[in-house]
Amino acid sequence: MPMRTILMTIRTPISRIAMADDLTVLMTWLSPAYPVGAFTFSHGLETAVASGAVSGAAGAEAWVADCLVHGAGRSDAILLTHARRGGDIADLAEALAPSAERREETLAQGRAFAETTRAAWGIDLAPAAYPVVLGQASAALDLPEDVVIRAYLTAFAANLISAAIRLVPLGQTEGQIMQARFASGIAGLAGEVQVASLDDIGGCALAADIASLQHETQTVRLFRS
Repeated sequence: MPMRTILMTIRTPISRIAMADDLTVLMTWLSPAYPVGAFTFSHGLETAVASGAVSGAAGAEAWVADCLVHGAGRSDAILLTHARRGGDIADLAEALAPSAERREETLAQGRAFAETTRAAWGIDLAPAAYPVVLGQASAALDLPEDVVIRAYLTAFAANLISAAIRLVPLGQTEGQIMQARFASGIAGLAGEVQVASLDDIGGCALAADIASLQHETQTVRLFRS
């Protein structure tokens, strides 16, 4: 394709060209560059590190894995899936937040995602919890459900790993080793999420929930949760 044609295509309004491929869309939406403010939230990890409950690479990896498999990672992925299928679950998603900061974490990211996606992609989204609006946006573009779920879980883990790198602290390579170790587990978890009902929502990452409650009164804080 001639360069002039390529440039014209790049500049063409999104409503007038074929939608970008599924992978490109998800890489854009779940990129750290997408302005949802995910980097400002630690999901309670800041308190866990400050108290000594989490230390070193092994401790951080175990904490992130528990949040992913037994905590909000799994629960939010189920919410995302049912929102994508048209479920009216905005109130449920908000009610499931175990603390004020975790409620703000999901609602603030959801608002930012809705506003940005409306402006950049022309998808009309009402503010709601982050997995809800992401599920609705993915439905609007008919993105493959399994790919959306795996991408979301990968991004969820990546954000917690990013917080761990700054808080524990860890090296960048240690963080990427951790992310690579989660890859096969995320694929398996995504398969479970696809057949889960809303009744299957529930978790036992109690230490993370308690840490998010304690973070509200922590004296020195770098993160919002």
